[in-house]
Amino acid sequence: MGFLSSRLENQITQGIVNQLDIRTPSVRLPAGQLSGGNQQKVVLGKWLNTQAKIFLLDEPTRGIDVGAKAQIYTLLDKLVREGAAILMISSELPEILGMSDRILVMHEGKMTGEFTGGQVTEEEILTCATGN
Repeated sequence: MGFLSSRLENQITQGIVNQLDIRTPSVRLPAGQLSGGNQQKVVLGKWLNTQAKIFLLDEPTRGIDVGAKAQIYTLLDKLVREGAAILMISSELPEILGMSDRILVMHEGKMTGEFTGGQVTEEEILTCATGN
């Protein structure tokens, strides 16, 4: 009916905080006051709450610590196992190689390579990314 339930909102928020292990002294603290990794997890938590089946991620782990990266990778892997599709854009080659089933490489707006995740090396990706 257009009304928000503070109790339901708090339950959902606390559930996301618990599920994603978001480190915060309070669910009322603005996300901008959290660490980079926890900010990333807040964004993912909001998306998870929409029940989306397709996720577009642009540099999902840039600037966050190794522990938060591992948690995000685990979450993304779980989403894929549950049937979600993830299109991830990343400049981190180990991330691409470790997380991808299929890799498309672009150079100057054109696709220059297409690989199956387990059948490609960093050198092959770099060759395509530099236009060689």
